[in-house]
Amino acid sequence: MTVQIRRDSDIYAADGGWFQARWHFSFDRYRDDAQMGIGPLRVFNDDRLQPGAVWPMHPHRDIESCTYVAEGLFAHDDSLGNGGRLRAGAAQVMRFSHAGALHSELNGSQDEPMRFMQFWLIPSDEGLESSVQQREYSAEDRTDILLQIMGPVGEDGLDLAQDARVMVSRLTAGTSVDRDVPEERGGYFYVMDGAVEIAADKLAAGDAAKIFGPERLQITATEDAELILIDVPLQFQPVGVWAGRP
Repeated sequence: MTVQIRRDSDIYAADGGWFQARWHFSFDRYRDDAQMGIGPLRVFNDDRLQPGAVWPMHPHRDIESCTYVAEGLFAHDDSLGNGGRLRAGAAQVMRFSHAGALHSELNGSQDEPMRFMQFWLIPSDEGLESSVQQREYSAEDRTDILLQIMGPVGEDGLDLAQDARVMVSRLTAGTSVDRDVPEERGGYFYVMDGAVEIAADKLAAGDAAKIFGPERLQITATEDAELILIDVPLQFQPVGVWAGRP
């Protein structure tokens, strides 16, 4: 197994006043040919919105925009007529067809900041329809386990149109969890809060790791920690705009 550690200080930071973000892979004005994602995982952002802030309505095509709410109250709006407010621990998958759709992210509180992870997965199928799925999970649901909150149709969590799985954990100090990373698969691991040890490396809040199988990954919390792990195939077939379709 290869584990490539990325320290918090090495990850691109953006500050728009009403938002602060860490963009892990090339996104918007940030461009780095060495950071273009892993397999079909194309974007991973750790975003924070100030109280009452709105990320304006914007379009996407041929992508699944996945969200995990880390802190505060996440509010959603889109051109399909969906909405909703999600608390910390909740997950959302918005699937964008080739024709595209619009969505926006809002801080649902006028008093407290909000933080969410948003990442893009390129789907494996053509001809998908735009849609939204949302589900709330409690802190207890993810305590001391890797809780799968997104996966292929028929598995636990919200449905993905890709052979990918997303897991979160609220790991208490001294506790370990394991995850097999088979050959030809990889992943992206991020410490949202706290501190852990993986592959003999110590990771603190804001640190991340690119993972390339095969091997068994063991994660041990050296203090209480909040974690997210995205498991993806290393090889995939681009579709839609990612394959150069107009």
